[in-house]
Amino acid sequence: MLSKILNYFEEITKIPHCSKEAFAFFEFLVEFGKSRGYSVDVDSAKNILISKGKPKLCLQAHYDMVCVGKAPFIETYIKDNILRAKESSLGADNGMAIAMMMVLMDRGLELEFLLTSDEEIGLIGADALAFELSSSYMLNLDSEEAGEVYIGCAGGADIKALYQDEFIEGSGRCYEVAVKGLAGGHSGVDIDKDIPSAIKVLSSYLKSNSLELVSLYAGERINSIPANAVAIVRSEESLKDLGDVRVRELNEKPLVLKNSSSLISLLDSFAHGVIEFDDELNIPYSSANLATIYSNEDGSFEIESSLRAMDMESLSKIIYQYSEFFKKYGCRVDVVDKYPAWKPEVNDFTNRIFDRLKEYFDDVKMMAIHAGLECGVISQKYPNIKFASIGPTIRYPHSKREEVDISSVETTYRVLEKIVEDFSR
Repeated sequence: MLSKILNYFEEITKIPHCSKEAFAFFEFLVEFGKSRGYSVDVDSAKNILISKGKPKLCLQAHYDMVCVGKAPFIETYIKDNILRAKESSLGADNGMAIAMMMVLMDRGLELEFLLTSDEEIGLIGADALAFELSSSYMLNLDSEEAGEVYIGCAGGADIKALYQDEFIEGSGRCYEVAVKGLAGGHSGVDIDKDIPSAIKVLSSYLKSNSLELVSLYAGERINSIPANAVAIVRSEESLKDLGDVRVRELNEKPLVLKNSSSLISLLDSFAHGVIEFDDELNIPYSSANLATIYSNEDGSFEIESSLRAMDMESLSKIIYQYSEFFKKYGCRVDVVDKYPAWKPEVNDFTNRIFDRLKEYFDDVKMMAIHAGLECGVISQKYPNIKFASIGPTIRYPHSKREEVDISSVETTYRVLEKIVEDFSR
């Protein structure tokens, strides 16, 4: 069965499905469900409900992926029983879950399969769900550590700040100052792993030198720790490489920002990383990721950051704190894509999932995750449904280092088969 799952996953990688651009994959999934004898419904947000009969259990995953590097052109390879992609994100988050669901659809089982759109850019599909579900239980397949059942997750919000400046005549030589090819990672589950932020590395260098800023482009996605950052500057002093910073002189004489030091101070002062840690859960309790920066020709800069917290009161607190931080530098601030935390709960459903996992794994745990699972949003829309989340081991999602442990895929699928059998009786 593992080979069939991997074959389906390989087929998925050949169909572009970056967030906002998953049209071909959407059509593929609709046709796949219909061809297996299922009823297929679609809502206005292009969420897909594939169902048969009156099932008790709904399996849920999202069908978009974070595209980093060469993605959506994905070339996979296996080494030491680990599946990776060459110079791109892999899309195992959440493509591997969908591959397992496709195998179950081949069997024609009475289940609901809920496939949501644009999860990776703010749980957009989940927030717009408009289906009538038959199931009393929903198993999300978006967790990333095999042998663990997740019963809670962080809530989050994105802050978009617009910093306005103007251009004036500059002086000195012109340089490109770049930080490229850092590890990157998920802005939630990897935020406590000491992964350097390219923006913070670059801003520290800019702060320590006397220079004038021309432009700055940094980061890849709002939910990724930035791996790349590039600034164009002018300086009377000679600039040199330092650590991960690479400097290249340019034969140009561009205009510079009137208030370069203010923007550099903003970036250097931004408190990126874990804000508060939960020792009991052994995960960050709240965090902030300085994600992307884009220069505009009118002297403005668009800055995006993602905030997370394990309860809504804490989330509201850090939204206020970081909004005020940006406003201190004269930014216009918008808070967007806010989604709720999923309060941890142990119940008969989570216990049944836990017991099935114990049959295949030695050290099973109930966990919460410092990332946004769709359970938080969906549970508010369907308060009578009970939720849990499992998945195979996926490391470094949202980066070119993304990888999936193949043996964990096989074992997780075996657990999934048992769970499906439990709710088919």
